[in-house]
Amino acid sequence: NIFHIERGGDITYHGPGQLVGYPIIDLHNYRLSISWYMRSLEEVIIQTLLHFGIQSERKEGLTGVWVKNEKIAALGVRVSRWVTMHGFALNVNTDLKHYNGIIPCGIFEYGVTSMEKLLGKKIVMPAVKQRLVHEFHEVFQQEIAEVV
Repeated sequence: NIFHIERGGDITYHGPGQLVGYPIIDLHNYRLSISWYMRSLEEVIIQTLLHFGIQSERKEGLTGVWVKNEKIAALGVRVSRWVTMHGFALNVNTDLKHYNGIIPCGIFEYGVTSMEKLLGKKIVMPAVKQRLVHEFHEVFQQEIAEVV
């Protein structure tokens, strides 16, 4: 199914094997900066991946988290009255063939990857979720109210 939503980031894919997070945060409690918020979300994911032995980074001028020239996590947010909506999708055990029919995030010069592809094995999703919650707390100094 294809759904049109109002958020930044162009076309993306959400499906099985991804850890998708849509934090709802009042930026009045932090900084009134969308750029700061995006870099902070990227940092949560970078630190989560590092815990699993994956070295990742930001790419100058692009949003998301990258391992070399492949995107492992996409971000797309909307902010209304400084309250965030939407968020990120981290490819954990994602079947990357689903990306073949789209140009992810409108970026055609780079590919996509997953934790499973990089580590050569299925990754335990609850372990990734638990670590991401920990890193979210470290970066935002905020407890997460609900994780579904």
